[in-house]
Amino acid sequence: MTQSRRGALDGVRVIDMSTVLLGPYAGQILGDLGADVIRVESPKADMTRWAGPSAHPGFSPIFMNCNRNKRSLCLDLKKDGALEALVELIRTADVFLHNVRLEAIERLGLGYEAVRAIKPDIVYVHCVGFGSEGAFAGRPAYDDLVQAASSAVSLNRLIDPDEEPRYIATLAADKTTGLHAAYATMAALFHRERTGEGQFVEVPMLESFASFLMIEHMNGHTWEPPQGDYGYHRIININRKPYRTKDGYICIMPYSTDQWRQALRLGGIPITDDDPRLQTMGGLARHFRELYGLLCEVTSTRTSDEWMTLLTEQDIPVMRVNRVEDLKTEEHLSSVGFFEEREHPTEGVWRSMRQPVKFAQTPASVRRDPPGLGEHNREVLLEAGLSAETVSALEASGALHSRLPKD
Repeated sequence: MTQSRRGALDGVRVIDMSTVLLGPYAGQILGDLGADVIRVESPKADMTRWAGPSAHPGFSPIFMNCNRNKRSLCLDLKKDGALEALVELIRTADVFLHNVRLEAIERLGLGYEAVRAIKPDIVYVHCVGFGSEGAFAGRPAYDDLVQAASSAVSLNRLIDPDEEPRYIATLAADKTTGLHAAYATMAALFHRERTGEGQFVEVPMLESFASFLMIEHMNGHTWEPPQGDYGYHRIININRKPYRTKDGYICIMPYSTDQWRQALRLGGIPITDDDPRLQTMGGLARHFRELYGLLCEVTSTRTSDEWMTLLTEQDIPVMRVNRVEDLKTEEHLSSVGFFEEREHPTEGVWRSMRQPVKFAQTPASVRRDPPGLGEHNREVLLEAGLSAETVSALEASGALHSRLPKD
């Protein structure tokens, strides 16, 4: 297998008019899988271009990490000729992806019906905060708001009711919904491949993230009438946590009854073969809090390395607790080449994360580094069929941009 093989989405053109993280992350996934992704920005540029340290303005870490494998087109749609240029580009596209609110996109003349009139088989993917049929339809949404509305900030209170609500320390709602948007786009493309039909696809943040969270935490309320509380009891166990060792922390995850019995014995806890807590998976479930508590009592007796060796020898799942700064040199990630150092044309050496999914026949790849604002203006519009004279006129009028605004 060589990287010269084409990705699964080779030949698919995506117009990515999204902003911030959700849509750009979905667009990057499609680009990694071979699609030609054209990122369309306004002259104000995406706010994430300034989100963190950079060698030059416009290339923040967040922007670098969700905009590879894209070309950049910067259009001022308020200027004469800009919308017409975008229309010509849409004629060449397979997917139109954006997270502009419905009223605003309609004002631009780029709602679904208008775009379908331009390209009848278009896959039109609209990422929204809240589904259009719901009470909050049309409201703005950001990761913090969706974490709050979905109950994510209150999950810690299932463990300790006295805890204050707390955000998950990652943009979990944005990225989870971005994954939903990526698979939804590919499913719609598959439908088009079979039928020739494009379609409108709505990807709502709250619904996407709530479904992600409640798979296990619906628990007893899966049934009507309820047969128990909310929250998966193994997960909301106060003793389920990284365990302190003599020199750090480890995660131990015995799963079967035999693994629990052996792990506790390695810790010096006298466990008999007929211990009722360890006879069945149901018995384990009823005693998770107590059993996790026993692990808490014993892990400090050995170093992390000692535990890693002992538990691995017994095939009991165990993992060292890494800090963020450990990941660059983490053993497994290093062995699979997860972090790849690349030479950016203007920003120098940067660290790209490899697409994690492995395809035997259609490998993902990094073919383009994240682009500067409007870097591919002429290239993209000439490909779309505009004449060189027309493109030059758009540049002269300010409809095409290639300069960042002041931050």
